[in-house]
Amino acid sequence: MDAGRRSTLPAARAWETSGPYAAALRSGHGPLFLRRTDGRLLPLDVERWCGRADAVDLEVLDRCEGAVLDVGCGPGRFVAELAARGRTVLGIDVSEAAVTRTLGLGGQSLRRSVFEPLPGEGRWDTVLLMDGNIGIGGDPRGLLRRVAALLAPGGLLIAETAGDDIDERARVQVVGVTGRAAGHPFAWARVGTPALVGHARCTGWRPAAQWTSGERRFVALRGSRSASSSAEPPNSAAVTSSQRVRNPSADSPVTPA
Repeated sequence: MDAGRRSTLPAARAWETSGPYAAALRSGHGPLFLRRTDGRLLPLDVERWCGRADAVDLEVLDRCEGAVLDVGCGPGRFVAELAARGRTVLGIDVSEAAVTRTLGLGGQSLRRSVFEPLPGEGRWDTVLLMDGNIGIGGDPRGLLRRVAALLAPGGLLIAETAGDDIDERARVQVVGVTGRAAGHPFAWARVGTPALVGHARCTGWRPAAQWTSGERRFVALRGSRSASSSAEPPNSAAVTSSQRVRNPSADSPVTPA
């Protein structure tokens, strides 16, 4: 097991077993927070996540190319919207509640960490890291390297960055309205646009665009074109809004249940 994957397993288990997180997704509302070990609370916008894709979200989706992988898809608003457009799209999340909700919206989702084997590796055209998911694993450069392995040569990563120009690491726990934490503290990162562009340049990415919409900030990065161009795209016929994936082979494109 590589170091990057080892570092993300506690985080994956924390989200997976978080009673507050699952309860918030089932109810569609918070409050829900990440609580740092110094006591600071980082609010999570559950209501927006559980709603339909809003105008800012739609701007992001309009920039997506080809087959789309939504990493940390949560309750599935991006996956559902893309599926409704007839796009090839798959969401992954470590939370069973998130996967269940995404499937209920007509999208496809797998209960999987980004650092585990995934369908269509090296063949996705776009990867999404929305709603602060650039923080997964607390190691932005490690996450960027992993996403590069998921994309086809020259593929597109769209990441939502922090509203402040920060680059910080913290250990956090998921807490709900009662203030009770779920699971052990795990590593998380908060990264602003300048810091993400810096990490991207150090890991072989080319900045493609930066923009602000509403109060949210985004960066689009283009992957290296140096990999073999012979890789085929994910099987679009097998990733449709009318089919639900549950336990496909990790070594093959997405296949229907």
